[in-house]
Amino acid sequence: MKFQFDNRLTNELPEDTLAAQGHMQPRLVQHAVWSATQPAAVAAPRLLAHSVDVAAMLGLSESDVRSDAFLQAFSGNQLVDGMQPFSTCYGGHQFGHWAGQLGDGRAISLGEVVHDGQRFELQLKGAGPTPYSRSADGRAVLRSSLREFLCSEAMHHLGVPTTRALSLMTTGESVLRDMFYDGHAADEPGAIVCRVAPSFIRFGHFEIFAQREDERTLRELVTFCIDRDFPHITGSADEKFAQWFKAICERTALLVNEWLRVGFVHGVMNTDNMSVLGLTIDYGPYGWVDNYDYAWTPNTTDANGKRYAFGRQAGVARWNLQKLAAALVLVAPSQASLMDGLDAFDALYNQQLGATLAAKLGLLDFGESDDALVNELFAWMQQSNIDYTEFFRALANLKSSETADQAWQKIHDAFYQPELLTAQQDSVLDWLNRYLNRIVSQNNSSDADTDCARQTRMNATNPRFILRNYLAQQAIDAAEQGDLSMLHELQVALRTPYAEHESLKHLYAKRPDWALNKAGCSMLSCSS
Repeated sequence: MKFQFDNRLTNELPEDTLAAQGHMQPRLVQHAVWSATQPAAVAAPRLLAHSVDVAAMLGLSESDVRSDAFLQAFSGNQLVDGMQPFSTCYGGHQFGHWAGQLGDGRAISLGEVVHDGQRFELQLKGAGPTPYSRSADGRAVLRSSLREFLCSEAMHHLGVPTTRALSLMTTGESVLRDMFYDGHAADEPGAIVCRVAPSFIRFGHFEIFAQREDERTLRELVTFCIDRDFPHITGSADEKFAQWFKAICERTALLVNEWLRVGFVHGVMNTDNMSVLGLTIDYGPYGWVDNYDYAWTPNTTDANGKRYAFGRQAGVARWNLQKLAAALVLVAPSQASLMDGLDAFDALYNQQLGATLAAKLGLLDFGESDDALVNELFAWMQQSNIDYTEFFRALANLKSSETADQAWQKIHDAFYQPELLTAQQDSVLDWLNRYLNRIVSQNNSSDADTDCARQTRMNATNPRFILRNYLAQQAIDAAEQGDLSMLHELQVALRTPYAEHESLKHLYAKRPDWALNKAGCSMLSCSS
């Protein structure tokens, strides 16, 4: 098992000199982007699952993955040639408030691999304490690690920009966690995920140095990020900066639109959890909306404020970009370059939102007259306890020749409580009638469009399989008892999320009633 490392971050950015001297105690790290950090050895690592795709992306064969060298390296027990482990310094706004220094408290990057002309940073999550661990142990539990491993790969196959996951291992050690922060801490199985991305640089990496008025380190980091992570950007230094910030804004706009498309809720959209590459990063208390609810959040910490609820994610993304812009004022060539980036977010988000909604509804275009159709749709969906994923898949089965009553029968199973729909039925039937008229008009105006073509488009946009929280929890419960069958079955399902497989039909179902209030099946805490 060999890698080609070039480790540009540790070679080009300022180092924490105290860590270099062996001082690993948690502390404020000044004037440094990274700290040399060794993973802590674990007692009995065991590989539970890996991504075949990610392994191949890194140039690893199946025999490499099954080797003892792989087991030791990606559990943090033994480094391979070229690895230079480190953790990084960053801050962030958490739930709207500046939280100060945060940093990689339980993430240790092993180094940067270059393979087939692409760069990949390999990062172990749960590999032990770092100078940024504060009072924590730097470990992670199987519960959260399995969720991150599965969701990283599920999002990729859904077509949503994301960090990836190479491997999931247990450590053979217990980790003490208070899952709901209610004073009932308990031992849980420890685990480590190896996650992979071209870059793990976050908005918070820039914020921490701006807050400290450390212009020199901030400027170095900006220049490095542009050169390494945005190599396609050219021009003068000022032009590069403007293009770079605009690119961050536009990638963020595209990302949150993709979340809306598949019904994903991040749950913790703090600025320290926002990637400059526009990747979904840090899978904590995430979830997919089951019954459509604009104000639903999967995060118990956010249950009252609902800051990071499904329907508020675009606004939060814009707010986070404003905080990044405020941090970059110190080194920006002009405020105009920052405002242009924020304007680009607004323009692209609104443009892409129209395209997303059109695709979900099977429309060839999205005009002003369709605004009312969409607004009425989400209004009655909010009131009707209807499954977001099941509804749009059912909608694809409608024929333009059908009546609203016939269409009603096709979407009926998407409702969680169809027997309680008397009050909403008129609104739903009226909307179905308007939608069918829109489809008839579209078919008449386009020789190329047919019911079959529309269905194909919709089923390529609206997933058949999503990683619902109750499914992940079932896999967790089984894995904690040594049964990996559900974990591996979900791995199979997530690879083809838009296809219909009879053998996986039981994984496509709406959230069952028993899962509504079961721990881990609806809302989750940040504990991991």
